Amino acid sequence: MTSKPTKTYQVSKPEEEWKKDLDPESYHVLREKGTERPFTGQYYLNKETGIYECKACGNEIFHSSSKYDSGCGWPSFTEPVKPGAIEVKMDHSHFMVREEILCANCGGHLGHRFPDGPKDKGGIRYCINSVSLGFKGE
Repeated sequence: MTSKPTKTYQVSKPEEEWKKDLDPESYHVLREKGTERPFTGQYYLNKETGIYECKACGNEIFHSSSKYDSGCGWPSFTEPVKPGAIEVKMDHSHFMVREEILCANCGGHLGHRFPDGPKDKGGIRYCINSVSLGFKGE
């Protein structure tokens, strides 16, 4: 199912253009709301210092200082790099109720937000697909 944005984003392209600009797995996750297999993502074990960006548009999403090992199989973060970097929507797919995380700049699906993060960091876990991210080292 292709993502149908409900609002106008700063970066907006026809689906055929997204297909040309993204590799097939990234397109599936970012535009069709797919999920990569756990424990397989490029950034799952990344410990470098830097900024994680939306792979579709380059919007800065998370800083490595908020990344932690939650054991879930996907990169996990405690907070976005800045207010307004992400958009949160309710997701009722797959017979579940979850909070979907989208890039606020292009509407790309990044992952989900859960209330089981570290209590000393606000208790929120942003569970993100590696294939939806790029990384800029510092």
